[in-house]
Amino acid sequence: MSMINVTIDGVTVSVPAGSTVLEAARAANINIPTLCYLKDVQQIGACRLCLVEATGVRGFGAACVLPATDGMVVKTNTAAIREQRKVNLELLLANHNRECTSCVRSENCELQALCREYGVKDYPFDGVKTPSTIDEVSPSIVRDNSKCIKCRRCVATCNEIQKIGAIGASKRGFNTTIGSVFGKSLAESPCVNCGQCIMACPVGALHEKDSINDVWAAINDPAKHVVVQPAPAVRATLGEEFDMPMGTPVTGKLAAALKRLGFDKVFDTNYGADLTIIEEGTEFVSRLKNPDAALPMITSCSPGWIKYCETFFPEFIPNLSSCKSPHEMLGAMIKSYYAEKAGIDPKDIYVVSVMPCTAKKFEAQRDELSVNGLADVDAVLTVRELARMIKEAGIDFARLPDEDFDSFFGNSSGAADIFGTTGGVMEAALRSVYTLVTGEELDNVDFTAVRGFEGVKEAEVNVGGTIVKVAVASGTGNAEALLKAVKSGEKTYHFIEVMGCPGGCICGGGTPIVSAKERAYVDVKAERAKALYNIDASKENRKSHQNASVMALYGEGSFLGEPNGHKAHELLHTHYVARKKYEI
Repeated sequence: MSMINVTIDGVTVSVPAGSTVLEAARAANINIPTLCYLKDVQQIGACRLCLVEATGVRGFGAACVLPATDGMVVKTNTAAIREQRKVNLELLLANHNRECTSCVRSENCELQALCREYGVKDYPFDGVKTPSTIDEVSPSIVRDNSKCIKCRRCVATCNEIQKIGAIGASKRGFNTTIGSVFGKSLAESPCVNCGQCIMACPVGALHEKDSINDVWAAINDPAKHVVVQPAPAVRATLGEEFDMPMGTPVTGKLAAALKRLGFDKVFDTNYGADLTIIEEGTEFVSRLKNPDAALPMITSCSPGWIKYCETFFPEFIPNLSSCKSPHEMLGAMIKSYYAEKAGIDPKDIYVVSVMPCTAKKFEAQRDELSVNGLADVDAVLTVRELARMIKEAGIDFARLPDEDFDSFFGNSSGAADIFGTTGGVMEAALRSVYTLVTGEELDNVDFTAVRGFEGVKEAEVNVGGTIVKVAVASGTGNAEALLKAVKSGEKTYHFIEVMGCPGGCICGGGTPIVSAKERAYVDVKAERAKALYNIDASKENRKSHQNASVMALYGEGSFLGEPNGHKAHELLHTHYVARKKYEI
């Protein structure tokens, strides 16, 4: 690799040829502020916050798009540069909704942080504001254009990473707006509710649909028996909201906090994940043995992916596993098995799921995910919403003692924990599928070939003499490439896992938001996934079919009967529908 030398603020650094000045500065641990830049997603030089002076460049250059050249001398911190950055921030604020104290991104806003850094105290360019137009039709995502700074990070993420194109820019200059086609709501666009646009947004122009008041109301209603269940990824991400190091596992504190919030029962979606593996694994083995069955079978845990498939690739609907996602399965069990054992009318049970995913809010409202007219899940909170509730309740999360989830629906295997990262569902399934096919137990349960964060991963697994070809994709953009390869006949698989968000649930649209500055230095996916793999490795039981509480539901005379049997299908399975791209 050809290297070049660049001197930045007196520091000489060697970087690969083709690097930008911004990349060279970061290699030298020199901070240059950005707003529109998003590593590996967008470099457009639009916000003009990354201005620098450099040899061979007239005036100021935007570091994120300025090529570094051998021998270049760069200055990032002159008085003129600092003043220009401050002016540019003041210009952004001139048309910005500055109600910061009531904004969901207050104290975690990149614009706010830069204004503090550059001493912005006045609004010398204060003028006409863009009228506030709030799009809250979607069950998952709210857009407020009065806070939009037109950085286009959401547009690039939706178009280039997720390959959906639900939002874009229209008009020009001061009149530029970011929104959906024909001025329609996100709910009327191809949006799959993944929330990756929220994760990309540096301000409060995009956020999740808030369910906090509904959950508080249920908790405070004496007629309601309120049950909560957190997803696997929550235990690997929630700590960040309380200034704990990224990747800190907080399982015990999570259970303790939920109990202190006043929930009547605190169960664990991990139980639903183990249940999913029994149903999904049995379904896969059945398809593998049936020459007329639709293969490859594709996982159905990710609601963003499911809606994407229904919208963009409806021809693959027969390939989708009929299994509900883990929290929907557990919701159905809470309103059936648990209700029966506890002697509670299912109508009086209110199930709350804590998810790393904004698409789960959409999923919970699907008519297909209900039994006897009752929704499996009544409300979904993101990790960020749960953190706000904990803070509102005055709970000192970091100092909580570890507690356990409530029994029966609180027990889980290590296989359930890794559901939260890309490849985890596949790995968990293979651990049990091997036993379902061979009747033998695996000694080594670590299927490392499906781990990692490549867009698409492939592996071949010998299951009792049968070579099973599997693939894993994370992010709908990668799913598109994979499905096209399968459709064309270029690739052949037996089993595919797809997660709607890059990296899987640990980077879902409802997880703690990490600034673009921090993302440049920290591998968020790796740090969060490490927590889940460590939890898995620490457990004595790492296979879903060895969860005694789950297996107690099966067998002659049991509540569910046989896996994939009549009762199981009634409660734990569903169907999917082809959707239009635009509801117009």
